[in-house]
Order: sequence, then structure tokens, then C-alpha cells
Amino acid sequence: MNAPPPRARGFSLLEVIAAILLLAIAFAALMEVAGGSIRLSQNAAQYSQVALWARSLLDTRYTLDPIQPGTSEGRFNDRYRWRLQVTPWVAPGVPPASNGGNTQMFRLDLDVMWGVEPFERHAHFSTLRIGSNASPSPLPAP
Repeated sequence: MNAPPPRARGFSLLEVIAAILLLAIAFAALMEVAGGSIRLSQNAAQYSQVALWARSLLDTRYTLDPIQPGTSEGRFNDRYRWRLQVTPWVAPGVPPASNGGNTQMFRLDLDVMWGVEPFERHAHFSTLRIGSNASPSPLPAP
């Protein structure tokens, strides 16, 4: 007597569909993580660019001219704009030094903005600078 042929074993259609569904869910989650990583990298690059622009402005502003309290605005380029507010600064609880009024500390508050409403972004930078609040004396004639 011949033995019946062995039955072929394999995956059922339901098992194949379940495996494809599981793979699709894992792939979608992986793409979401990759997209989030790209967005975070772009944000980091924007903030790095803003920090470079801000440092450049704060390092060069009022290096040759006397510091003038007030607000000024401008643009770094088509994308990034800035607003600088300069105010006299005195340490809390410390009386101002009596130096004849020639030098004083100033606080420079820089806001850098980019993007469009309602998704506008901004970064704030602040520093102190010592400067003369009197008009500079003219150079002696040769």
C-alpha cells in the first residue's frame, strides 16, 4: 500500500495578510520618526543661523559709535529680521558709580524673528556693554 502523499505546509492567506499589516504599521512608525528627526534638524539649523547673526550684530554694534539708548530694527537678509533695544543698566542693589557720568553699563536686548504669522519664530539674546553715554570728543586737529 502506498502511503498518502504528505500534505504541503505553508502560510495561510490570513497569516500573510497579518504579516504585511504588521510590516506596514512598523514602516509608518519609522517614517514618522524619520520625519520628526528631519524637522528637528531643520529647527536646529535655523537656531544656529540665528545665533550666528545675533552674535555678529551684538559684537559689532556700538564698537565705534557711542551707545545710544533706544530701539532700532533691521534685517539680516530676506528671511531674518531683528529688533535691538538698548537701555541703561545698573546692578540691582548697587548704587551707580560716581565717575563723572562718562561711562555707564547698557543692556542690549536683541530679538531675532523669522517665518510668517501665525508660525513666526523668534529668539531672544541679551548682553551687557560698557560704553560712554556722552558724545565723543572731536579729534585734535593736526
